[in-house]
Amino acid sequence: MLPVDMGAITETLFESELFGHVKGAFTDAKVDKPGKFELADGSTIFLDEIGNLSYSLQAKLLTALQRRSIVRVGGSKQIPINVRLVCATNRNLEELVEKRLFREDLYYRLAVVPIRVPPLRERKEDIPMLTRHFLAASARQLGVEPKQLSEGALARLAQFGFPGNVRQLENICHWLTVMAPAQVISLQDLPPEVLESPVCQGLARADALADGAGEALPPMASPLSAPERAGNL
Repeated sequence: MLPVDMGAITETLFESELFGHVKGAFTDAKVDKPGKFELADGSTIFLDEIGNLSYSLQAKLLTALQRRSIVRVGGSKQIPINVRLVCATNRNLEELVEKRLFREDLYYRLAVVPIRVPPLRERKEDIPMLTRHFLAASARQLGVEPKQLSEGALARLAQFGFPGNVRQLENICHWLTVMAPAQVISLQDLPPEVLESPVCQGLARADALADGAGEALPPMASPLSAPERAGNL
């Protein structure tokens, strides 16, 4: 799978990045360059944050999907493409269509098998598994032993709203891997964004008592990775 962050591509580079360019198409085009669709030919291309694509660029993407071919910037040859397209967004595309911010024809071209992944705040039962996974991943990245959460720390995380969804939990786990002083992460070790959350502050006393025992959760196998950062499709 070839991932593409649509929110990170500027309008001026959109066609060059997705469709490629030929030598001399613009000042810095010193060689022919295939685009993402050509590179993903015969496999899967993952367009992340598709809801951030500007209205004018949506038409260019739709044209390529309808024709099943692309033309490199500066070129004239139609290049056939055969890709499986997966898109993701944390925005409500139906609402964007109603507001004329997302093309209706492109929406129905993409929404063949829509899958809604609920935000983390709606699936609290996933927090322990994801936390263990992210703590283990951060430990591997930093070359250290993975840390474990105490029951009190996990209870506090379960009460947190996670406005940044799964990515925020991943960042918190990386922060804890670096900043927590002991192998067992206590309630007091959690970052300020969690401890100072209004909902969490109301449970401070109960969580502190639960955390007093300092019992760590047993280790658990990491879950299979999935395009969780996709948010809502």
